[in-house]
Amino acid sequence: MTPGIASYNSAVGAIAPLFDSYFLGGFECSSHRRKDGQRLDLLRGTQHDVYAIQDYQSLVEHGIRTVRDGIRWHLAEPSPGVYDWSSFLPMLRAAHQAGVQPIWDVCHYGWPDDIDIWSSAFVSRFARFAAAVASLVRDESPGVPYYCPVNEISFWAWAGGDTGDIGPCQRRRGMELKRQLVRATVAATEAIRAVDTRARFVCVDPVINVVPKDGRQLRRAENARLAQYEAWDMIAGRLMPELGGKPEHLDIVGVNVYAHNQWYLNGPPIRRGEPLYRPLREILAEVYQRYERPLFIAETGAEGDRRIPWLRYVCDEVASALDNGVPVGGICLYPITDYPGWDNDRHCPTGMLGFADAAGCRPVYQELGEEVLRQSERLLRSSQRPA
Repeated sequence: MTPGIASYNSAVGAIAPLFDSYFLGGFECSSHRRKDGQRLDLLRGTQHDVYAIQDYQSLVEHGIRTVRDGIRWHLAEPSPGVYDWSSFLPMLRAAHQAGVQPIWDVCHYGWPDDIDIWSSAFVSRFARFAAAVASLVRDESPGVPYYCPVNEISFWAWAGGDTGDIGPCQRRRGMELKRQLVRATVAATEAIRAVDTRARFVCVDPVINVVPKDGRQLRRAENARLAQYEAWDMIAGRLMPELGGKPEHLDIVGVNVYAHNQWYLNGPPIRRGEPLYRPLREILAEVYQRYERPLFIAETGAEGDRRIPWLRYVCDEVASALDNGVPVGGICLYPITDYPGWDNDRHCPTGMLGFADAAGCRPVYQELGEEVLRQSERLLRSSQRPA
């Protein structure tokens, strides 16, 4: 078995661990430009770039030994082909020092200002950057490296190519942007593998459910729902193979799950507890049956007092999925720290860890930390229980 990858043993109905811990902590690392032109830098906004070692050590104390984290391309390549690792190398070394297993987002919505994202040069330059990242990680870290080349292709295509809310701030170009981001993902995956054959890849996108308001919208609603699979299908070469996708490019499937991921077509959200709210266990089963790839929840979380009940719901659904033979290999709490909101810098209390003080200490939301420990023990037992 390839190190670190989950496998389902049909003889005993158990899965091997996918990562070093069942729960992961995800650090908000968005670095895009908003439609007003302001560039966000959430690693800086949360001060995780300064206090990475303290953050990692705090997670280890709570039984979390795998993290999702990010590289800020616009800082790491300030001019074409010139790399400045000062924003990344301290975090890379801190992860090794703290003993955590990182999954690095190579591009999390942001790119250098001098690149035209619609050009072929964007793809080739991103591949070269990804190769440079892989070379650095290979030389600095002894463990199997994990990468997410381009985070949330489908969401980025919608928010950047259809609604114009984030860069490149376009409308009616969502499919065009999705194809371009798939090209970049494929090129980066191949470039990283050429540098380090050990590398593993997570392909992360939201899972959704779209329901028609009446019988006349059945087909439109189903087409909207099925669009969630387009990026994964492209990466795997099932759809638009001219983009370069191949089955081996779809390595580990990461699904992002939030309370707002289900809605009526062109209408309001479907609330949990409503009759048409689709159970997460069914969504996870559909994704696994479609791709038969290692699967984990790459992002999930809620704000304020909703954090505990939402986590309990997700864990109940994951436990049911595991009981039904769906090998869900982990759950990433995202973001693991509170963060300033994208649009207005408001304090978003989503994390197990709060904002850092001047010494880098973050208050711990103890109730969430305790729930993570309880659920981790429960889900590990469930994943290892014979069928």
